[in-house]
Amino acid sequence: MQTISKNKCFGGVQGVYTHRSNACACDMTFAVYQPPQASEGPVPVLWFLSGLTCTHENAMIKAGAQAWASDHGIALVFPDTSPRGEGVPDDDAYDLGQGAGFYVNATQDPWAKHFQMWDYITDELPTLLFRNFDLDEDAQGITGHSMGGHGALTIGMSFPDRYRSLSAFAPICNPSASDWGRKQLTAYLGADEMEWAKHDASKLMADKGYPGHVLIDQGAADANWDLLRPDAMQAAMAGRKQAGTVRVHDGYDHGYFFVSSFMEEHIIHHADILYA
Repeated sequence: MQTISKNKCFGGVQGVYTHRSNACACDMTFAVYQPPQASEGPVPVLWFLSGLTCTHENAMIKAGAQAWASDHGIALVFPDTSPRGEGVPDDDAYDLGQGAGFYVNATQDPWAKHFQMWDYITDELPTLLFRNFDLDEDAQGITGHSMGGHGALTIGMSFPDRYRSLSAFAPICNPSASDWGRKQLTAYLGADEMEWAKHDASKLMADKGYPGHVLIDQGAADANWDLLRPDAMQAAMAGRKQAGTVRVHDGYDHGYFFVSSFMEEHIIHHADILYA
């Protein structure tokens, strides 16, 4: 692991790092914010998974999360959204290939060699983090935005013993029934829709749910509403009586002005659970 930068931030340290990933067969970049409380011992950690076209940098700069993380003693991890670099396959479309890993392990060519984002997020990067940073491995939460909200929900529900708190901003809720999903899942996983199920948050919610309170925020003016399908998630949560809140906010769209407006409440949601 190599350090790219470190900056003092709200009493803590915002760092950016790079390392060679075996899972993705390329160099990967990620960011970690360590709050001031980290100087006294291990702190809880909140993973933030970003959306289409994003790198580690978008949420790190635009979400406004560090101020609230500093107040509540939470470390933040901002991974990249896909493998990148020379030799890594890409597509001319913004929603496939580099910047659009969809947090799955690709099984189809040309993606399978590099696009192993599920293993990267759930195995390789956590191993690296807990070896190099003073974080509390038993106090992890996960959140994300758009494609990253899809990743947060599917990973959180798949590893409920690891991720003790779960939230999402405008997540892709039902990719099996959306153009933000069917295209990518076919490309990465093949045409067998049975293979898609563990990567569809609404199906996972209906089948297994989550053993805690799930917080989801969605903008009512989001131009991507039909691609995100929050109605499918609401129905799945209601069907299994899932503890949780889906809030639809009048006038808010899909971007980081929306995310930053409700970031404090998400940090509090996670801190209340992780410090309990």
